[in-house]
Amino acid sequence: MKSMSLYCIGDLQGCSAPFHRLLEKIDFSPSRDTLYLLGDLVNRGPDSLGTLRSLMALGDAAQCLLGNHDLHLLALWQGVRKPGRHDTLNDLLQAPDREGLLDWLRHRAMAMHRHGWLMVHAGVLPQWSTAQTLMLAAEVESALRGPDLKGFLTAMYGNTPCQWQGSLEGADRLRVIVNALTRLRFCTAQGAMEFSSSESAHGAPVGYMPWFEVPGRATQDTPIAFGHWSTLVTDARQHTGLRNNVLPLDTGCVWGGCLTAARLGAAGVVELIQVPCEQAQKPGK
Repeated sequence: MKSMSLYCIGDLQGCSAPFHRLLEKIDFSPSRDTLYLLGDLVNRGPDSLGTLRSLMALGDAAQCLLGNHDLHLLALWQGVRKPGRHDTLNDLLQAPDREGLLDWLRHRAMAMHRHGWLMVHAGVLPQWSTAQTLMLAAEVESALRGPDLKGFLTAMYGNTPCQWQGSLEGADRLRVIVNALTRLRFCTAQGAMEFSSSESAHGAPVGYMPWFEVPGRATQDTPIAFGHWSTLVTDARQHTGLRNNVLPLDTGCVWGGCLTAARLGAAGVVELIQVPCEQAQKPGK
């Protein structure tokens, strides 16, 4: 009999068919195993509606984070954003069960700490400890689940402030937290974020570096699994797993790459399991 397994899975982005093929490949059982989905559950892929329905049906067996595309969907739902040129969300937004699905989505987490792993969609600012990351994520989760969802989403967008200060309040405070957890790739040693570049780790703008390479970052002793940055792993078949205590798991499924699951064990990553994706969108943010 197969024992219980824990899996982290990178960005689905509405790629429902590869997701189900991956579940078959790992012999997933919702009564025995647990999935941790690292955000960007929807958008750009062909079946965001089916993806959300499947995840919601799995109940507690699928623990999901929110990514920037998921927040964008909530903003469309609340009428505070207009659809983007490359969005593939119309079927979901017009579905008869839309309200239930999107209410479920707004109750997902911004960060998790499970089995010794910190899990986020994009990144963690160098000043933040694991405990602080979870506390700040909870502030955003409270706003998402609160009575003024539309007001929160309206004020959520923007690139400033670009740096964390404990004295930040209100919309500025929540915006920095959201940007770090769902958009961060590069920052300075002091934690000032840069949002215009989506290059690989070697393509950092002058004065910036990948967030996980900042010397002395407060989470350097905590293994972190994250998605969001598909150009970190240019060839999914050569993914080497955990390096420098970080595990990038967005292997570009929606761009014609692979969908990747990492099976976690007491000593770290036990194995990486991948399925190819037939989707072939043009790369984007």
